[in-house]
Amino acid sequence: MQPLAGIRILDFSTLLPGPLATLILAEAGAEVLKIERPPAGEDMRDYAPRWGSSSVNFALLNRGKKSLMLDLKQAAERDRLNELIARADVLVEQFRPGVMARLGLDYNAVASANPRLIYCSISGYGQQGPKRNVAGHDLNYVGDTGLLALSMGDRARPVVPPALIADIGGGAYPAVMNILLALIARQQTGRGCYLDIAMTDNLFPWMFWALGSLAAAGVEPRNGAEQLTGGSPRFQLYPTGDGKVLAVAALEQKFWDEFCDIIQLDAALRDDRRDPQATACRCAEIVAGASAQEWQRRIEGRDCCCSIVATLREALDDPHFKARGLFDYGLGNEQGARMPALPLPLVAAFRAAPGALRAAPRPGEHAGF
Repeated sequence: MQPLAGIRILDFSTLLPGPLATLILAEAGAEVLKIERPPAGEDMRDYAPRWGSSSVNFALLNRGKKSLMLDLKQAAERDRLNELIARADVLVEQFRPGVMARLGLDYNAVASANPRLIYCSISGYGQQGPKRNVAGHDLNYVGDTGLLALSMGDRARPVVPPALIADIGGGAYPAVMNILLALIARQQTGRGCYLDIAMTDNLFPWMFWALGSLAAAGVEPRNGAEQLTGGSPRFQLYPTGDGKVLAVAALEQKFWDEFCDIIQLDAALRDDRRDPQATACRCAEIVAGASAQEWQRRIEGRDCCCSIVATLREALDDPHFKARGLFDYGLGNEQGARMPALPLPLVAAFRAAPGALRAAPRPGEHAGF
């Protein structure tokens, strides 16, 4: 039996943070019912690219869930919802602070009917504070917390981060963590609780080293110039001669010594404390003198923490990831098409067998739920 079998979740969330959180819980056995706005359902259903009748993004994030259409502004519809809330274990919502209260669905209101309910609110800035109602998305959150300023490239041509760090690392993952802790606490107390998940709050642990530098040494990290953001030749991206990139993460001395031997770095530059920029420039010159294939041959079997940067297609074809079963779970649609389900941070023992093909729900598919 899966660890969350028998747990019922009402999911009012849309887009990425909440849906990813409830996807993880669903994959661990929970029954997730999406409450969607009629007539078409949540906005992500219309995102490109489409896969069958809906968005592939929606399909990936809502595999194996159920869907119920309810107009929360209608009293009769909310009455039907009350029956579901009375039987639910967890409620996840992602509206701006105050929206659920205006609908009569805030924690205090629903907890009186179901004191065992765990109520999780995910928002950008949290339920209290001067920014609680400020509109924002991932780029705003990583910008507000100082995370983006640590490494955003040349200010004349700043680089947008390749991952939605706040949505996933600040929203979805903390929501799962706290919901699971709340379920354990409920076993001890018999009561549910309210969880205020603020995506911005949860970004600060990502900067532990920067926070330590500022607090202990009084030194504010510079954009792209610190040990882990491009300021060290030991933790650097070096273009190869054929347009690929060699990722070097040789932080420890033994790895750095090995890397220096592989590229035959000049003896006078191996002590990178003397002139880090000169060492990095020389490393770049040497790496640019050979192809990625040649560097792959030279680093093969060597303890140097170096690798050729893979494209997404190359990563999907990597025998290592295939051997670990990351893409063994299947996602289907109403047209009979199949693709790999989204890999999730769950060990196999907590998930159903990978052979079962699951689909995202059609809008309002489970009206009789």
